[in-house]
Amino acid sequence: MSNVTAQLVDDRQRERLLRRFGGGASAWLEELPDLVASLARAWDLKVAGPAPHGRTSVVLHCTRSDGSAAILKVSPDAGMGTSEARVLRLWEGTRRVPRVWAVDEARGAILLEAIGEGRTVAMGKEVPSMREIGGLIADLHAVPVSRRERMELNPLVNRMQFVFDLWERQRAEGPAADLVPAPLLHHGHAWARALAHGAGEEDSVPLHGDLHPGNVLDGGPERGLVAVDPRACLGDPAADGIDWVLWRTRSRDEARTRAATLAEAMGVSQERLLEWCRALAPVYAAALADRGRAGGAQFAFLMELADGGA
Repeated sequence: MSNVTAQLVDDRQRERLLRRFGGGASAWLEELPDLVASLARAWDLKVAGPAPHGRTSVVLHCTRSDGSAAILKVSPDAGMGTSEARVLRLWEGTRRVPRVWAVDEARGAILLEAIGEGRTVAMGKEVPSMREIGGLIADLHAVPVSRRERMELNPLVNRMQFVFDLWERQRAEGPAADLVPAPLLHHGHAWARALAHGAGEEDSVPLHGDLHPGNVLDGGPERGLVAVDPRACLGDPAADGIDWVLWRTRSRDEARTRAATLAEAMGVSQERLLEWCRALAPVYAAALADRGRAGGAQFAFLMELADGGA
C-alpha cells in the first residue's frame, strides 16, 4: 500500500475491504488516491482525511466550496453507492438520514451531508432510550413506497441469506469455530427464513437492513438520531429492532425489558421481535467470539438465546 493510500485507509480498514471484496480490492486501493483527487476536483471539495466508519467503503471527511461539512464515500462495488443514494433519498424527508448531495454511479462515489461530529451510538458508554431508537425506526418505516420502489428493494430473505453466509464463513475461519457450533447458525438461518417469509406483502416496510449502533449517529437536539449506511430491503418491520435488543445485553430479563419498550415504539409485536432476536443470536455470538469476547455474560446470554432460551 502506497504512502498516499495509507493517508486515506489504515491497515484495519484495508483488511476489512480485502475480507469483504477479495484480492481485487488491492488494485482498487492503489488507485484510490487518484480517484479521490478526481472526485474532489469534480465536486469542488477539500478532503480532510478518513472518517471512522465504513466496512464496505472508504469514508472521508470533506469540506464543500460553501464551507459546509460533507462525507465522501467510495466503494470497490460501484453498485453499493448507487443503491445507498437511492434509499437515502427515499428517506430524506424524514431528516433521519443524511442528505445526498452528489452521486457518481460509474465510480461508486456519493457525497453526503455530515451529521454533527460524526459520533455513533456505538462510541458512547450508554445504551440509548429504546423509545428514541423506536422513534427513529418508526419514522423510517412510515415512508410511503411506490410499487416501483418496492420492486427495486431486495426482499428481507435475501438479506438474511447474505448475513448468515457471511458469518458462517467467518465463524469457520476464526475463534468462533470452537465456540459457536455450526448447527446453531443453520438453525438460526432456517428460523430467520421462516420469519422473513411469514410477513405478508401488506405488512412489509422499507427496512434499513443494518441498523446497528455503529450505523446510528447523534445529530444533536435539533436533528436527533440519524441512520447511515443502509443495506435496504423490504420485509418484516420487527427485523430492524434486533440489534437494539441484543447490543450489550447480558440477561433474559434485560432483553425482554428492552423488547417491550422498543416494540411499542416501533408498533410491532414484542414476541415477534424476540423471535427475530433468537434467530440472529448465533450470528451475534459468533461476532463476539471473533473479537475475543466469548468469556463474559453477554456471550453466555447469546448462546442461551440461540439454543432456545429466553
